[in-house]
Order: sequence, then structure tokens, then C-alpha cells
Amino acid sequence: MLVSLSEILEPAGAEGYAVPAFNVYNMETVMGVAQAAKKLRSPVIFQVYSRLFEQGKGDYLAPVILEAVKGLSVPAVFHLDHGSGQDAVVRALRCGASGIMIDASLKPLKENMEETRKIVELCRAAGVPVEGELGHIGSTRDETASEFTRVDEAVQFVEETKVDALAVMIGTAHGKYKKAPQLNLQRAGEISRAVKKPLVLHGGSGVPDEQVKGAIAQGVAKVNFGTDLCCAFLEGIKKTAEGTIAIDLFMNEPIATVKEFAMEKIRLLGADGHA
Repeated sequence: MLVSLSEILEPAGAEGYAVPAFNVYNMETVMGVAQAAKKLRSPVIFQVYSRLFEQGKGDYLAPVILEAVKGLSVPAVFHLDHGSGQDAVVRALRCGASGIMIDASLKPLKENMEETRKIVELCRAAGVPVEGELGHIGSTRDETASEFTRVDEAVQFVEETKVDALAVMIGTAHGKYKKAPQLNLQRAGEISRAVKKPLVLHGGSGVPDEQVKGAIAQGVAKVNFGTDLCCAFLEGIKKTAEGTIAIDLFMNEPIATVKEFAMEKIRLLGADGHA
């Protein structure tokens, strides 16, 4: 059942759980996530990274996601992740996205707000909620991490842009951590209380379970998982019996490992049974 980003996040914030957002890349990762959500009766977000739309691959992946969502009786969102600009946003909207993220976090605050506000206005016309980012959530390969999102700037950002959800920098990064991160949960709580919007935790792969739970308690209603889902898929490929040639049979194990990974994260976020 396809719903909007706001429709899926508002109950999560009110009831104290978070919705898992899984980055998917092909039919098999979509199938694994869909099977997990169905089995655990969990709301779920299928995310497609901006690069796939920029390269035209999103045009092929979108119908797969929409078909999977159509077959689910649980609420599901088709979401653009880290939208690089208006072109990627328009492509995602044309493909049926029900949630959009615009990431202008590398720009100065004023420019970030201006670009985000334009995307919000564009998506409002299509009835699609928008997630913005304030405080750049970089990569584990970066030599230095960005500063944590400031509370006063978060308030200004939300008021100026009218975003429906806010991704904040509280200590996470994208990719494989060399050592487990230490999140600033107090800052998350301060921002949540000030902006009164669902917060989003990017870089959820590899964050210790107790810190994920702590972030949810402080207002995080959406947690993103990309790297670990890819690793689960690749682990499934390694488990496949050597000599399996038929690709549909070859992909059964990767689908199963993605499903098991997704179920683990659904339970961690407390989203099971909330559909």
C-alpha cells in the first residue's frame, strides 16, 4: 500500500518507534525488503539513491518497487534518497515517488534553505512530502567529520523551508565504520523538541543497537540502512552453491539474506506489528 512520507512517519513519532528506510538497487533487494515487511507487519520505506535516477537506472527500478508495494498490505513509501537537485527530484516524481529527499547540506545555510524551499514548493504541487538535510552527513572515508547540527539553525531551517522531515548530523556517517560511532543523543532530543518534525538518522549501518534505540527515544522516526543491506546481499551471493547457473535460482539466497537483515532492523526499530 503506497503512502506518503508524512503518512508513514507521523504514527512512528507519536508511538515511539522508527520506520526502516532501506536503500534498494535491484529486484532482489526489493523482494527481500518486501518479504520482511510483509512477514513482520511493518511499515517500510524503499529508498533509491539519487545516482540511480541520474544514470537512468531508476527508470527500471521504480516499476519493480511500485509492483512490490502494490502487493503489500502494509504502508510503504517509495523515496528518493539524497536528491542531488531538481533534475533528480523531477525524475523520481515522474517515476511515482511518494517521498523526496533533497540534500543541499554541503552548501552554506542560506543556499541550503533556498534550494530546499524550492524543492518543497515543487513537491507540494505534486502532493509529495520532502525530507531536507541540515548538517552534512558525510562518509566514513572523510578525514574529519562535519559539525553537529545546531538547534537554532534547525529551527530556522524548518521554518524557512517547510520540510516535513529533517535529517540531522549527530555523529553518523555513510559507509563502513572503522569503529562504532558515538551519537550525540542529547542534541537529537534538543532538535526534536525545538522543530517538532520527524528526525532522520542517516548512516544507520553499523550503529550500535542501544544508540539506535536511544536516537528513537529522542525523536528519530526514520533510520536509513544502505551499506549493510548491500553487504547482506553480497553475503547471500557467497552462500550460493557453486555451479548454480540459472540466475533466478542463483538469486534465491541473496533475497533470503536481505530479508533476514531487514527483519532484524525492523525489530530493532520497534516497527514490527505497526502496519
